[in-house]
Amino acid sequence: MKRLKSLIILIALALLPLSSLLAEETPKTEEPLNISEIVLEHLADSYEWHIASYEGKHISIPLPIIIRSSHTGEWHFCTEHSLPAGFFFNPEAHGKIYEQMPDGTTERPLDLSITRNVMQIWIVVALLLVVFLSCARWYKKHDKTSNAPGGFVGAVEMLVMMINDDVIKSSIGEKHYKPYAPYLLTVFFFILFTNLLGLLPVFPGGSNVTGNINITFFFALCTFLAINLFGNKEYWKEIFWPEVPMFLKAIPLMPAIELFGVFTKPFALMIRLFANMMAGHAMILSFSCVIFLGWTMGVGLGIGLNLFSILMLLFMNALELLVAFVQAYVFTMLSAVFIGLAHPEHHAE
Repeated sequence: MKRLKSLIILIALALLPLSSLLAEETPKTEEPLNISEIVLEHLADSYEWHIASYEGKHISIPLPIIIRSSHTGEWHFCTEHSLPAGFFFNPEAHGKIYEQMPDGTTERPLDLSITRNVMQIWIVVALLLVVFLSCARWYKKHDKTSNAPGGFVGAVEMLVMMINDDVIKSSIGEKHYKPYAPYLLTVFFFILFTNLLGLLPVFPGGSNVTGNINITFFFALCTFLAINLFGNKEYWKEIFWPEVPMFLKAIPLMPAIELFGVFTKPFALMIRLFANMMAGHAMILSFSCVIFLGWTMGVGLGIGLNLFSILMLLFMNALELLVAFVQAYVFTMLSAVFIGLAHPEHHAE
């Protein structure tokens, strides 16, 4: 492992002089690199999957756009390069499609397009199906008397048993954990696979799915419903009639605080996952942009800045590999803890 790290650093150092030479050949009349604009553009969702740019030409995969006109009610099926008349991409709304109405106003049409984040979700679902159906095929061919699985199937079994036994069962309780285990295991592996694919710089990765607050909102909403729809009477009693002195019950301060906590718990889940993943992607993209920024400087500053950026990129990518697992683990663990709190045992007087 140490030899691999040393080899990567040596390759980076060998390429740095070349980048400095390219910087010297770059015309001084070029527009300055807008790092914030580039980072926000890569973090946002889009109607195409950008692969690379070569000699000023963008190589991308067009994704299907499905929109319904607010004026005529007509459905349109197109791509980003064949948008119907009257529709346009609004840069003030993060590039979303808007429609120009006859009276001069603009409205957001019904948009069911297959965006980059949607396509990334489908890819993750396909990978999950391949992984777990292949594991299920192994178990179908073996019985209880067979040896324990090894290799890939054994690694998946170890991960499943760790989350199921050490997180879900211990947090919810042995009596109530089984109905929630499929949901929590699905959430864990979906977030884990999505986070890992998001670290790939090329297709089929690179999309910032868990850094999209709409996705984390949906996960938090599912946990919110699992907590409050299936919580027992003891859970609701602790909220609206807690075991506190009577004078505190006369002033409904404790029920108000407990009811407020019903909504803050899933909100914290949503913000924690969204903020951590978005921040990690933003930092990696920022250090990548700093490398290109170094090309526009002199040899001395360019080499020093590029070396610092490459070292930080190696560190941040290694850290994001850990964060990809930690965030999936923390979201699953906290969801299991909150679900377990919704099933308290009756306390005898």
